[in-house]
Amino acid sequence: MNKTTTFEPLTMPKIRPERAPDYFHVMAKPTGAICNLDCEYCFFLSKEALYPGSPFRMGDDVLEAYIKGVIESQNAPHVTIAWQGGEPTLMGLEFFQRAMGLAEKYARPGMKIDHTIQTNGTNIDDDWCRFLKKHNFLVGLSLDGPKHIHDTYRVDKSGAGTFDQVMAASRKLQQYNVDFNILCTVHAANSDHPLEVYRFFRDELKTDFIQFIPIVERATPELLKIADRGWGDQNLPTSDELESLPVAKSSKRPLYTLDGELVTKRSVGAEQWGRLMITIFDEWVRKDVGKVFVQMFDSALGSWVGQGASLCIHHPTCGDALALEHNGDLYSCDHFVEPKYMLGNIMEEHMLDLVASDQQRKFGNDKRDTLPRYCLECLVRFACHGGCPRNRFIKTPDGEDGLNYLCAGYKAFFTHIDEPMRLMAALLRQGRYADEVMGILAQEADAGSGKSTTGEPSAANSGKKKRRRRK
Repeated sequence: MNKTTTFEPLTMPKIRPERAPDYFHVMAKPTGAICNLDCEYCFFLSKEALYPGSPFRMGDDVLEAYIKGVIESQNAPHVTIAWQGGEPTLMGLEFFQRAMGLAEKYARPGMKIDHTIQTNGTNIDDDWCRFLKKHNFLVGLSLDGPKHIHDTYRVDKSGAGTFDQVMAASRKLQQYNVDFNILCTVHAANSDHPLEVYRFFRDELKTDFIQFIPIVERATPELLKIADRGWGDQNLPTSDELESLPVAKSSKRPLYTLDGELVTKRSVGAEQWGRLMITIFDEWVRKDVGKVFVQMFDSALGSWVGQGASLCIHHPTCGDALALEHNGDLYSCDHFVEPKYMLGNIMEEHMLDLVASDQQRKFGNDKRDTLPRYCLECLVRFACHGGCPRNRFIKTPDGEDGLNYLCAGYKAFFTHIDEPMRLMAALLRQGRYADEVMGILAQEADAGSGKSTTGEPSAANSGKKKRRRRK
């Protein structure tokens, strides 16, 4: 779109739709599925098949509609403007500078606006860091562990590993004091090395916030062979293979959809996922509470405190975290970017009407309403709530549909952490700090080994500035 063209975004509904949530999150994808990397497990690369012939660049009209719509639709004192991809930095700094101007234009008096961006880090330089720091961005940096692990799947278009580039980005971000989190996907290459991965992030990268995201790539029997090879340009299917699959005209790969009961060889196993999270938790709860924040652990503590999980995958319902494509198409969720979950386009219908639509509210409530009995009767349901619907494709032990593929791992993890979570929850209710749990567990260990203990455990890091858990 020409920058001098005047544009009038859709008007906010005069009456707020009855079922509109007070707050919702939209993850905007300004380049759609287009990325400068070729990560083997990134099925989102296939989503370009949804938009054949598209330039895959968000126009200024869609940009303004997004910023205006997400700000004015919130019935809350703060708003998050979030960017993901593909790789959003491919849009260039000027695009994001215009986004900052629009956020300032539409922000209501007293409203706090948080800016976030998820990136592979390969384009992060001094100019990007100055911009990110100036506007207080929270950066999500994708990194899967040490070099020999990260470079297994996270490669560029030539097939070369990207670890050195990502590490250079982390150093730049630290140099400019930009707040960043690590997003680590968990897959076949790192799932059996939990402490190596965790200690690398903690001790070498010196990060204080980590997200672990399980890779589960579903596939039908017809698609599995192609999916197993990977989704990047280095592993494109042959024309003969494409002929046997429903593929959009001119598309170079089949569209990944949430179909099938098989998983790729890269996918993490349910028991592996549980063992990884348990092993990291045991290290964290004895050494790092209050110093390193692991999203899964922090979210779980919310459940034990009684506030509910902060992670949407462990809410009773969902539907308040949506995805916006580069052309304005709004989808039910970032994991459900496929035709049957497309709600409409924000250039044609106001964002709030789409979020409050019957289709989206049903999508969110179905998570709760379709839980199998096995989940309804589970002792850790209060912390799990069935997990993300995208992974609920296996049968329960008694043959009912709708069990989460990762159920065994979640059940083992939530059961394992019960005692220390109860301790931390009790500390917080007393107005104390969760990190005191480390002293309590150390005393219990000493008592069990026959060592003497004295007195009431003091707060960890006594005399130093301490942080409560993040929400």
